[in-house]
Amino acid sequence: MYQDRGPRMNRHLESEEQNQRLEQQVTRSWGRRPRRALHRAEAMAPPPAPLAASTPLLHGEFGSYPARGSRFALTLTSQALHIQRLLPKPEARPRDGLVPLSVISGCCTLRSHSPSDSAAYLCIYTYLRGRRGGRRRAARTFQADGAATYEENRAEAQRWVAALMSLLRGLPLPGEDEITPELLPRPPRLLLLVNPFGGRGQAWQWCENHVLPMISEAGLSFNLIQTERQNHARELVQGLSLSEWDGIVTLSGDGLFYEVLNGLLDRPDWEQAVKMPLGILPCGSGNALAGAVNRHGGFAPALGLDLLLNCSLLLCRGGSHPLDLLSVTLASGSRCFSFLSVAWGFVSDVDIQSERFRALGRARFTLGTVLGLATLRTYRGRLSYLPTAVESASPGPAHGLPRAKSELTLAPAPAAPAAHSPLHRSVSDLPLPLPVPVPQPTLASPGSPEPLPVLSVNGGVPELAGDWGGSGEAPLSPDPLPPLPSGSPKAAPLPPITEGHQEMPATSGLPPSTPAAPAASPGGPQDHLLPPLGSPLPPGWVTLEEDFVLVLALSPSHLGADLPAIPHARFDDGVVHLLWVRGGVSRAMLLRLFLAMERGSHFNLGCPQVGYAPARAFRLEPLTPRGLLTVDGELVEYGPVQAQIHPGLGTLLAGPPGCAGQGP
Repeated sequence: MYQDRGPRMNRHLESEEQNQRLEQQVTRSWGRRPRRALHRAEAMAPPPAPLAASTPLLHGEFGSYPARGSRFALTLTSQALHIQRLLPKPEARPRDGLVPLSVISGCCTLRSHSPSDSAAYLCIYTYLRGRRGGRRRAARTFQADGAATYEENRAEAQRWVAALMSLLRGLPLPGEDEITPELLPRPPRLLLLVNPFGGRGQAWQWCENHVLPMISEAGLSFNLIQTERQNHARELVQGLSLSEWDGIVTLSGDGLFYEVLNGLLDRPDWEQAVKMPLGILPCGSGNALAGAVNRHGGFAPALGLDLLLNCSLLLCRGGSHPLDLLSVTLASGSRCFSFLSVAWGFVSDVDIQSERFRALGRARFTLGTVLGLATLRTYRGRLSYLPTAVESASPGPAHGLPRAKSELTLAPAPAAPAAHSPLHRSVSDLPLPLPVPVPQPTLASPGSPEPLPVLSVNGGVPELAGDWGGSGEAPLSPDPLPPLPSGSPKAAPLPPITEGHQEMPATSGLPPSTPAAPAASPGGPQDHLLPPLGSPLPPGWVTLEEDFVLVLALSPSHLGADLPAIPHARFDDGVVHLLWVRGGVSRAMLLRLFLAMERGSHFNLGCPQVGYAPARAFRLEPLTPRGLLTVDGELVEYGPVQAQIHPGLGTLLAGPPGCAGQGP
């Protein structure tokens, strides 16, 4: 038992030297810590990750809450928070010990109601994946008790909050001695627009149970408005005082985002209004933009609640991205703006004809696809486009698509002001209290039979309530926030909206079985690449006249939440991606194409009827007298249509980019 004492002593000395070098690199906490326990845990730790991701920014020791007697070492790097138990038994490879920043929504400091408790408390909110793959919310609370007075402990806890929130918001960290709460800017102010009938009518429940708690944990200020009818959001943003907000976020499907975007471009000050950052949290049946945001953030493909939580985490992280917009001119000469797609043929047929199955949620598209395959049609039409100056890479590495120029022939050379409604059913974390408490599940602390306190949202601030850890002990409450730095704007009450005559809301919030054509946007930039509809196209355009099964013009990567139709597309690549399927494709092949599209591998099938071209502008002229044409999933008037891409015209709250497929 004692024969290897010499080698163990040598390893102990080496561990001491490693610990000394580590302490020179990391930020020191204050005194009173069980150094031997810390040394044992560090000596048992696994080999460090590469320096860029593992360089310690903060390091310290904390007690646990509510369990007594446990001690933890916390190490913060630019990519993750490392949590390692020191007492009662050190862990070599702790379970859930590595928490990526991408799954942290926020943190805060708390204090005990007991005046005799000098400790401060650091609460961190995480959304790690469970064993079954779904995200589970957890609140980890640590006790800062290394100093004799509450003020010193509070300062250390606030230093950790400032460092962690700065990393989450993408802000640079100064030297370790300069990390203070004053680093953090004023909390962003968001206007949340919720369509309570989105999806299968669960949008409001998801907002109440998941979105509001998460953005409160992130320290974001918000006002929330429920829309009551079609184009309600469009009217609201037309009269909104934009200077009061840092972003507008829609909680629904792609349709509500379409309303907000076109409402901003309806304004006389559209050049400034279109710069307003827009975000989307998917609570509808069509969530194509959210699928693209999820992919941009580096998360694995997700649907339903998992997709909502992923996009909410990205929203909490902050960060905007330029968004290309399509200016679409319809047959009547009116114009609207698209962030997603223009569709004709099979896709638009499925989109519109499945409206009668809206109660099924996302499954309506599956049912619509089956019915569409059973009655597969072809449409005669003429597709013309202006190729990009530099052809982009082929979408599929295995099978290159036919080059359109070798197949096609060159084309021959040459509103009244809207009434605005006041705010309806507004919920806010500003001066307005939340009318409905947001329930949170009781969470079990690992290794402790006592449950963690129930979390609730009180005025937008997370609060720990209930029994703390035993009879007679006081619960924790939010630590008062430090005052804003001088010159910082204060949170304003509900911003004004221009009021006109109030329109009567529809008796039913559900959309009609056949959506009305969306109103056109009179504002926006000029389409300098497009001649008037009906005029000859200039030289350099490519034209294809054939029988089509479908024609798609896409700006982002996704056609649906789980359909990366153009996997290599980016939000700001300055390209409209044209995808078409010619007549003659079999039903079996078309089904294979859509199944492969879920993996982004449909270009690899080598289907000869599939065509693709990147373009700067296009014109689509249906030669079939009857059909359906959609813009961003909204039904528009049938007839000739043309569009031009405007690179980076909009701004999208997409969060920080991630490594594709990381799926934390």
